[in-house]
Amino acid sequence: MDDAIVALRAGELLVFPTETFYGIAADPYSSVAMAKLFGIKGRDPNKPIALIAADTHMAFSVAKEISSVARILADAFWPGPLTIVLPARAGLPHELIGPDGGVGVRVSPHPIAHALSEGLGRAITATSANRSGEAPATTLRAAREALGDEVKVYLEGGTLHASAPSTVISCNGDGYRIIRAGAITERDIIAALSKGKLE
Repeated sequence: MDDAIVALRAGELLVFPTETFYGIAADPYSSVAMAKLFGIKGRDPNKPIALIAADTHMAFSVAKEISSVARILADAFWPGPLTIVLPARAGLPHELIGPDGGVGVRVSPHPIAHALSEGLGRAITATSANRSGEAPATTLRAAREALGDEVKVYLEGGTLHASAPSTVISCNGDGYRIIRAGAITERDIIAALSKGKLE
């Protein structure tokens, strides 16, 4: 793990397990690392990269404001596979910010994902370990076959058994909008919001 943190700080990419699929971690504040990330994935430069943070405080630090809806959902589902898109604070790298000014972040329950973000001292990138348009990797072997030697460090996490990626939800003001359906259903979200507002 120490070698992995050193690699991140040096602007290298690494593959790591999450609660859903294998991901590619980079320091989002390294322009060199982000250029490598977009290059290796063949990703549209206008498509933002989401983040994984070590805890809720770190996750919310990327936002300029946090709505009550976002707080309720974070309390209900973090750590877990819910990426919340929040209004981005000033100074974030442009690769993280969507056309609506939002930045996506989640807190992963996977101990390796947590340790990487905690060790770096800030959120890491959370994009899946595959070329754009290909299926996400559920084994380290599949990730290595897809990405090859352009990634310096591969962290083993066994076979991952998620059936869906993280759910992506935008929270701005008093409402929400599901951007990508995933592991957490809208029924789950509605139930959590109803419970949170009652409390």
